[in-house]
Amino acid sequence: MSLYDKAKQTADYIKSKINDIPKTAIVLGSGLGPFANEIEKEFEFDYKDIPNFPISTVPGHAGKLIFGKIDGKKIIAMQGRFHLYEGYSAEEVTLPVRVFQLLGVENYIVTNAAGAINLDYKPGDLMIIEDHIGLFCESVLFGQNDDRLGTRFPSMSEAYSKELIKKAEKAAEKCSLNIHKGVYCYCKGPMFETPAEIRFLRVAGADAVGMSTVPEVVAAVHAKMNVLGISCMTNMAAGILDQPLTHIEVIETGKKVEKEFSAFMKEVIKEI
Repeated sequence: MSLYDKAKQTADYIKSKINDIPKTAIVLGSGLGPFANEIEKEFEFDYKDIPNFPISTVPGHAGKLIFGKIDGKKIIAMQGRFHLYEGYSAEEVTLPVRVFQLLGVENYIVTNAAGAINLDYKPGDLMIIEDHIGLFCESVLFGQNDDRLGTRFPSMSEAYSKELIKKAEKAAEKCSLNIHKGVYCYCKGPMFETPAEIRFLRVAGADAVGMSTVPEVVAAVHAKMNVLGISCMTNMAAGILDQPLTHIEVIETGKKVEKEFSAFMKEVIKEI
């Protein structure tokens, strides 16, 4: 079955359960899932019950697709995502994006936990993604192009919508939040990067690093969605502090910024 046919089968299943599909979807990364508690839920799917959906295996990813409202605004939320390092193919990782595309979603908000490369950042800081480095990412567009999903050679010159970035900045102002703007770099994982790799990425212009997001964003741009990316600095990247990195630290920092992140995201959704 082709990717289009799989996505259509999944979208048709969701349409059979949901009458009014929201135009905005948000993906909640590691440690940021509790934002789902802010949603006035109308319908909730477990990933395992959705046709063709993979299962999230990462601690901190609840594996639920939620339809509901934030202050009256309809939204779809993915409480957890899929990664290439889990053993999934690029097609499986980006299937939800294609499902959203066929459901008519226009705005794709992607959040993640990231390691801070920029020495001016600190754990708990939030960063609006202005651009990304995805050179180490397996292309999700390899193989024969399906014109029903997008053009063969999509431009990535404005992968992250300037209009949505402005709205996110306005939301940060309303929350009295000092937010960064920077470049996110994708690395394959699941191992954390080495100090030498972090030094290399800093020279290359990266402000933050993580193991997700870029494959999804490429698919969303291919689908002509408006993309907004938000990174939560859950740790300093390797070699900056004299301590090993752990996923527990990622989850714990996510908990510490939960209120700040939730207030900010609620304002972002209001602005959109």
